[in-house]
Amino acid sequence: MKSIQVNVPGGPENLQLADIPVPQAGPGQALVRIAASGVNFIDIYFRTGLYKADLPIALGSEAAGTVEAVGEGVSEVAPGDRVAYAMARGSYAEYAVVPAAQLVKIPAHVDFHTAAAAMLQGMTAHYLTQSTYPLKAGDTCLVHAAAGGAGGLIVQMAKNIGARVLGTVSTAEKARIAREAGADEVILYTEQEFDVEARRLTGGRGVDVVYDSVGKTTFEKSLNALRPRGTLALFGQSSGSVPPIDPAILAKGSLFLTRPGLPHYLLTREELLWRAGDVLSAVDAGRLRLRIDRIYPLADAASAHRDLESRKTAGKLLLAIG
Repeated sequence: MKSIQVNVPGGPENLQLADIPVPQAGPGQALVRIAASGVNFIDIYFRTGLYKADLPIALGSEAAGTVEAVGEGVSEVAPGDRVAYAMARGSYAEYAVVPAAQLVKIPAHVDFHTAAAAMLQGMTAHYLTQSTYPLKAGDTCLVHAAAGGAGGLIVQMAKNIGARVLGTVSTAEKARIAREAGADEVILYTEQEFDVEARRLTGGRGVDVVYDSVGKTTFEKSLNALRPRGTLALFGQSSGSVPPIDPAILAKGSLFLTRPGLPHYLLTREELLWRAGDVLSAVDAGRLRLRIDRIYPLADAASAHRDLESRKTAGKLLLAIG
């Protein structure tokens, strides 16, 4: 089968298309024939070596496809089931072996591309708005990269809850996309200081929560944008890792800082089925709209990484495989 592998951590040019044997499902596992794989910043973190993994590094942490075979003791899925998953590396490939407990069945009216696009970013938006800082009607949140895949879903979920949404973007076109997703106010951080604008737009109070996937370049101003006892949910670092800080910096507003990750919000199968079920049901019902920006063939995964790193995309990037 065809698979993308990284033999030496580094740039997109280190993504190599390899021929490797089709894996076999062991106890508790399922073999999935991949139809589409999501492309995410976590893949870049593994490719560059920011996140450590044994060589050769298998990339891709979400996909949708069809169960080909199951191992001993599997009851969650059966051959022929249409399934999707997240947080199991190796989806940049024609086949992947996945723990059966991580697979969810796809609603009948949801296609593979849509399901693959929904899983990682959809469940990330879900845990951020439902659990990390549970939004309620009347809250105000600041969403960075509001025209991106995760950002756009956070915007929509926040609006569905009844929160006020301030979004940051880099261009006028991305501002248009963020407004289409439902952002009440859009701040072009290339032209305005977003922390100053956030305070102006809240009458000097500050926002209840900042959902920050950018990291290094936004961290301090994200803290400045918060109200007293506000929360900064730093869930990514697309601009680089935040340098070490003195926790005393939080004392200026008795602020809360958390660095959440999806695996810790999927600790049980019941939690997975809740989050994935909410996301896929909302997509199926039209309450959550996915924006798929570009679709690439598997062999062109390097171009997908370059485009994602450039931060010139607006929405989800996918690899079409099956």
